[in-house]
Amino acid sequence: MKGEPLTVLLVEDNPDHAELVLRNLADSQVANTIMHVEDGEAALDYLHGKGKYADRLAFPMPHLMLLDLRLPKIDGLEVLKEVKEHPDLRALPVVILTTSDAERDVARAYHHHANSYLLKPVNFDSFGKLMKELGFYWLAWNRRPW
Repeated sequence: MKGEPLTVLLVEDNPDHAELVLRNLADSQVANTIMHVEDGEAALDYLHGKGKYADRLAFPMPHLMLLDLRLPKIDGLEVLKEVKEHPDLRALPVVILTTSDAERDVARAYHHHANSYLLKPVNFDSFGKLMKELGFYWLAWNRRPW
């Protein structure tokens, strides 16, 4: 993967939260491409290359997915479950990025093999710090020896 442009798929229905993530990822220069979809159904269509997402040049496979839990159409946990059960997608790192700190949500996310579970801070500075940490996480993951 070295030298390859990085693509992050952001699955977030809240426009304010999406804007914070998009701005912070752009500022941290972690990803070369950030693709954004607003619901679970669109996320799965994107990952499977269905419908308007069939063109892989325009909609490249992501190297990392940032996934909210509370999504319209298909819930984030269902998206996570399908990704981790699909033989072609299960290796995709999925970071849950949510406002839910409910123990049940955390447990269910890890039960379905989420790679990380991060709480969205409510203020801009804290959110920027989280995105920088996520950038370091991504760089470390991308440089893994296996």
